[in-house]
Amino acid sequence: MTQGAGAVPLAAIEGFHATILMARALAEGGRRVDLAGLDSQAAALCSAIALLPRPEAVPLAPALHALVRDVERLAATLPAA
Repeated sequence: MTQGAGAVPLAAIEGFHATILMARALAEGGRRVDLAGLDSQAAALCSAIALLPRPEAVPLAPALHALVRDVERLAATLPAA
């Protein structure tokens, strides 16, 4: 992707993805995971993407779908409340 407005959300998606993968690895290892702040990070990411012109936002869909799958995998590793 070229440097532009879409590059910032893609970097944010990748950073969020790395955070989710780390949390999942810790949870799978039996460690307690503090997920505080992830909701605000997700909201900020969604807001940034919503502000993009459609031609810049659409190419982000595969990365977002992968992120959703990893969030679901993280949720499956967490103990029931």
